[in-house]
Formats: sequence, C-alpha cells, structure tokens
Amino acid sequence: MPELLRLALEQLESVPPSLWLRRSGTLYLLVNAAHIGAIGLLIGSIVPLDLRLLGILKPGPLAVLAPVLARTAATGLALAVLTGAMLFSVRPFDYLQNPAFGVKMGLLAAGTANAWLVRRGGAWAGVAAGRQPSGALRVQAAASLALWLGCLVAGRWIGFL
Repeated sequence: MPELLRLALEQLESVPPSLWLRRSGTLYLLVNAAHIGAIGLLIGSIVPLDLRLLGILKPGPLAVLAPVLARTAATGLALAVLTGAMLFSVRPFDYLQNPAFGVKMGLLAAGTANAWLVRRGGAWAGVAAGRQPSGALRVQAAASLALWLGCLVAGRWIGFL
C-alpha cells in the first residue's frame, strides 16, 4: 500500500466520527441501519423507474413518475454514500483488503456514472416531456438495473469474505 494512502487512512480512523462509531455499538447500529435504509430508498426508486423505462411496468405516466423516482433515488444514493463513508472510516484497511468492497465500489461508480449520463442525455428530457424512451435509454435502464442490483449483492458479499 502506498505510504500516502496508508497515512490518509490512519488519519481517517482518528477523526471524531470514526472514534465515536468504534466506541458506541448503538451509534454504529444506527448508522448501519441508516445505510440500509438509504440503500432501500435508492433501490426502491431505481428499480421501478428502470422497469418502467424498459416498458415492463405500465402504471402511471412516465413523465410524472420519472422525475420523482430519479430525485428519490438520488437522495438515497447521497445518504448511502454519506453513511457508507462513515462505516468505512471505522475499518478502512479491512475494507480495502476485501475484494467484494472493490467490486461494490466499482459498481457504485459505474451506476452513478450511468445515472449522470442518463440525466444529461436528450432522451431523458424527452421522457420528461411525455415521449416514449428511446432504444438507447432502454439500454441504459437495463444497465442501471444490473449495476445497482450488482452493487447491492456486492455490498452483502462484503460480510461473507
């Protein structure tokens, strides 16, 4: 491990929130529960949105549902990243040595990049205006499903390695 990274992780372990989480089982439990809740918010929003974009779910107008579900998913992602960073700070060296953590972080980055590209694309504006999703947007929705569900599985996998 590079010396600079090692020093940064040692500093991370010594910041007050990390110390509080290590010293309080209750606080750690609450942050962990918040992380799970945030993941639920993310997955619970992104899966129906992606299924609707793919044409598998039909209820409700996409122009109304898509913006709401996208904002809810973004909120879940932000909360999951915040609480995940707090949990990571407790044992950063252990997490970095866990191959499932690396897979999860890669899928998280790819899922976030895909979501950003979807929101910046013209097809998303078309959906918000009431048009049907393009073929490219459907491919991105399928990729989104695979990436976020893979991230969920990799997160659970961390505890088994």
